[in-house]
Amino acid sequence: MYAIVEIAGQQFKIQKGRSIYTHRLEGDVDAALASDKVKILLVDNEGSISIGAPTVAGATVSAKIVEHLKGEKVIVFKKKRRKGYKKKNGHRQYLTKVLIEDITI
Repeated sequence: MYAIVEIAGQQFKIQKGRSIYTHRLEGDVDAALASDKVKILLVDNEGSISIGAPTVAGATVSAKIVEHLKGEKVIVFKKKRRKGYKKKNGHRQYLTKVLIEDITI
């Protein structure tokens, strides 16, 4: 069984027992993810597919916040040739690791 959900403006394919990384969410570590922050768009239960309009009615996802962390560093380098212009910058995205505990229809 898997589901397509929308969390914090991003869509994810989730399965029971798997972890996903999303943009930083508000909440404490080991806290349950609020059900109003998760929109269930599609559920596949062993070949039986339910598509939401816009969400699947009666389907719920229980998830918990495992940790808050920072992603890998991304280097942003800009250069204009023959002009002597070089600019180097870095960025690390704030992420939240979420564990999917159960999907119910």
